[in-house]
Amino acid sequence: MILGGSAMLAGCASAPAAVTPIVLAQAPAPRPLAPIPQITPPPLDPQRLVRPALMARAMAALDVHHHRIPLRDRMYLVDFQKFSGEQRFYEVDLIAGRVTAFRTCHGRGSDPEHSGYARTFSNEPESYMSSVGAFATAGAGWGAQQGPNVLLDGLEYTNNLARDRAIIVHGADYADPEFLAREGKLGRSYGCFSTAHTDLPMLRERMGEGRLLYAAA
Repeated sequence: MILGGSAMLAGCASAPAAVTPIVLAQAPAPRPLAPIPQITPPPLDPQRLVRPALMARAMAALDVHHHRIPLRDRMYLVDFQKFSGEQRFYEVDLIAGRVTAFRTCHGRGSDPEHSGYARTFSNEPESYMSSVGAFATAGAGWGAQQGPNVLLDGLEYTNNLARDRAIIVHGADYADPEFLAREGKLGRSYGCFSTAHTDLPMLRERMGEGRLLYAAA
């Protein structure tokens, strides 16, 4: 009996214990990520008022002269390939992609025959020619002769004497619509970017200081 009981105990000890299976809960399927919204910048000059080559050169000038042109909300372009009676002075809104066009004069030395087209350009004092290249707006000014204006600093070898030559944006009678209607073209400046008197207040306020004005032929 003792042996039998020992055998029985030994048998119980060696019998495998019952194993309860563990069921792992399944992790929920990952939720699909929401697509990242793509912000598409507005197209510059959707109406194609500005020559693409001029626009490209101005955009490059923004990067080249970034240390002198900290404001990139808008820029100003002048297309001297166009006739003086056409709108060829552009405000380009770089945020909204909107372009506003105005008229501006060129220097009498750039058009000695007064054909309405600027043919030659110079950075020389007393040349009375227009200068091309990148300018930085230097804020609103006031002159004894021209009155309210926008000061400009030339940033390239083609226009770096702009301040010495007093090359500015100012209003002029010979840039007014009445002059254009009578003469069929605008008058000529001494190299300044003269505009209609009615356009100057808005330009003077919006051009401010630290924005690009880029002129090219």
